Amino acid sequence: MKRPTAVNWPVFVTSSVIIFLIAGWAIISPTGAATALGAVVSHVAGTMGWFYVLTAAIVLVFMIWVGLSEYGKRRLGEDDSKPQFGSYAWASMLFAAGIGVDLLFFSVAEPVSQFYEPPTGPGGAAPGTDPLQAAQAARNAVVLTLFHYGITGWAIYALMGLAFGYFAYRFHLPLSIRSALAPLLGRRIHGRLGDTVEVAAMLGTIFGVATSLGIGVVQLNYGLYLLFGLPVRMSSQIALVSIAVIVATVSAVSGVDKGIKRLSELNVGLAIFLVFYVFVTGKARFLLNALVMNIGDYLSSLPGLTLDTYAYTDPTDWMNAWTLFFWAWWIAWAPFVGLFLARISRGRTLRQYVAGTLSVPFIFVLGWVSIFGNSALARVIDGDHEFGQLAIDHPERAFYDLLTAYPGATFVAGLASLIGLLLYVTSADSAALVMANFTAKITDANVDGPAWSRIYWAAVTGLLTISMLLVGGIPALQSATIVMGLPFAFVLYLLMFALVRTFQTDVDPLSEVAEEAPADPLAELGLTWSQSISRATAYPDAQVCDNFMLNEAQPALLQVSKALEKQGIKSRVETAVVAGFAGGTESSHTVQLRAPLRGEDRRIFTYTVVPTEIAVPSFVLRSEPTRDLYFQAQVVVNVEGEPLPGGRIPGAQNYDLMWLTADQVAQDASRRYESCSRLLTDPTATEATPA
Repeated sequence: MKRPTAVNWPVFVTSSVIIFLIAGWAIISPTGAATALGAVVSHVAGTMGWFYVLTAAIVLVFMIWVGLSEYGKRRLGEDDSKPQFGSYAWASMLFAAGIGVDLLFFSVAEPVSQFYEPPTGPGGAAPGTDPLQAAQAARNAVVLTLFHYGITGWAIYALMGLAFGYFAYRFHLPLSIRSALAPLLGRRIHGRLGDTVEVAAMLGTIFGVATSLGIGVVQLNYGLYLLFGLPVRMSSQIALVSIAVIVATVSAVSGVDKGIKRLSELNVGLAIFLVFYVFVTGKARFLLNALVMNIGDYLSSLPGLTLDTYAYTDPTDWMNAWTLFFWAWWIAWAPFVGLFLARISRGRTLRQYVAGTLSVPFIFVLGWVSIFGNSALARVIDGDHEFGQLAIDHPERAFYDLLTAYPGATFVAGLASLIGLLLYVTSADSAALVMANFTAKITDANVDGPAWSRIYWAAVTGLLTISMLLVGGIPALQSATIVMGLPFAFVLYLLMFALVRTFQTDVDPLSEVAEEAPADPLAELGLTWSQSISRATAYPDAQVCDNFMLNEAQPALLQVSKALEKQGIKSRVETAVVAGFAGGTESSHTVQLRAPLRGEDRRIFTYTVVPTEIAVPSFVLRSEPTRDLYFQAQVVVNVEGEPLPGGRIPGAQNYDLMWLTADQVAQDASRRYESCSRLLTDPTATEATPA
């Protein structure tokens, strides 16, 4: 019998509080929330839009490099591991990963919107427009849609899946984001920094899922209106969200994962049938020509589009509605889909994994967008501008209105609604499972978070979806995704650095983490998240280190010395200049506390903080390319004179104090003094925690 999985309460509670605050604010004051959200999005787009674009481009290049490099021969698992699934089954599951409820929404709405309102100026759909201009506008519209759904986004998913799978299956670490950061953060993945990363993943995931559910429920509401007359209004959409939560809850408590799996497989078949039906009953010859042309246009345009920030035209509203939203959405969904990709790819080589994840899902997306998008564009080019305007004003209706032009419109609309419903409920169920895992302390890659947590996150996702719909519907969901996806974008860089470092060393980070985590000498000091980030990512020079010595370490040891003096223990603090750093061009100070143990003179306790040069890791992007060294303020504890019982010094040595406060340094020094003192009366004592 498997042991119940423990909940990671810091991640669980922090994520819940942030989500409830945002959802509550949106429900209580939808106008105020919408205004504030719009202002934040404008600020993010104005100052960080380039960052989203650059990040997506870097991730794409990185994943292609992984696939083509010598490391591509390694496996998601041990070197002799075999693929868990055969090629056909694996490709089929990758194929299924390309289907999402948003495809029904954007495969018609976006090409038409880009046709009328492209980022570079007026489109080609106005009555009387030159046919050649209209044709070029149509080509550009499909290319932009394929760009937003193309391999750039799948590279983001693939990176996350690679980080999950490589560390879980090759080094037997848990399937968690903090495991992937072990090569960079070491023992700190078990502390606040690891929790902070997973909170960022949680927020991105739940807002990304809420966006998909919000888009799905709005479109599904219209489909059910066409079929059964269900009113298109907020109360209907709230009811549909509630149904998704109930289905996810039933799945959680009854263990119907196999049933959901079969529904997913059925959904793939239905989606393929729908595409084939529209192709056969539509303009088949035109659609084949358009598909081939779209492939060429996409491949030739991809390099330029990947880094295009539209700096000269600055279409801010367009970027917010499309490129920035999509990149943020891909980033937000990356932990969710990445976990799925990792679970189905065990045993594959990295080259197979990259090639498969970048191509197989996109092949389906390419066919779907080309057939439905070109069918819609042909309709507006032929003069149906009423349909075109409807797609812009009410994008949730565009897909269904396109289907009304085909034989058996009611049957086709019903089929589309069934596909949307299945995608809708399976997304809610799967997302609840993933979020339960993210907020649990999972030590086995085959174990999931507790069922009650899965139920909880299904309900919270539903609440968040409803709150965002109240704020402003789909635009509010898009805006929230742009904001919440930003923190996790920084995590992607850490993942790439961690992977490169591990590729180069191929060292098992599990052994390092397992050995170092219990012996963390600073675990009792209550480091803040900002201190943890600084300790993990900053590489201070000699001047920064010296400032720490004089402004934090020295006052801290003086504080401890005064406390000892009050106890009748004579002590002193000595400060000396240490020269010869950086080839003899720089110097720093060393600070030492000297105090007799328990007031006797036979044993003198020394706590010395020493500036130490360390080589900057090769994977670090240097702000100063010529600087290869950085400084740590390392601790050395010793007892001079008569040795302690057993001849040992309790606790760790040569650990770094940089970025601690004076109070934290004082606490550490007093703890080490107490540990050494206790050995005089209890030779079995190890560490002591000061009161």
